[in-house]
Amino acid sequence: MVTPSSALGWQMLFSYSMPLVKLELPSMSQTDERLINAAVERYVLAMSAADEQGLRAAFHPSASVIGNYQSAIEWLSVEAYVGEVLGAGLPPNHGPNWKIGSIDVTNDAAIVKVENEFGSMKFTDYLSLLKIAGEWKIVSKLYHLHL
Repeated sequence: MVTPSSALGWQMLFSYSMPLVKLELPSMSQTDERLINAAVERYVLAMSAADEQGLRAAFHPSASVIGNYQSAIEWLSVEAYVGEVLGAGLPPNHGPNWKIGSIDVTNDAAIVKVENEFGSMKFTDYLSLLKIAGEWKIVSKLYHLHL
């Protein structure tokens, strides 16, 4: 083991450098970008309108919804999340305020940061999407509730 306790140790420690390598990752196709945007829009509109069928269609059946809510960790299945949205008793909002902050895609996996509202609550969602049989599905939703 080389330690910086000797001049030789310091020289060895600082003389090693790793060459920079530029990784060429596949870029997101325009088709995938359009499909991901459409999947996120369907999710936001379904949530805002309390559209049970639309919410179920946006998520993979095994997806989870995770975040801190009312000072406790909330870890919900799709079934429980849909129940929470429907049980909130909010009037349908067919024109919600929302925007996509970023999209990061590698082949069939994507992360989307989306800011949206549900009733009077403002959220930042981090949606993990997976392309399954040609369709982008939410497999995980991690959210932050802005207080």
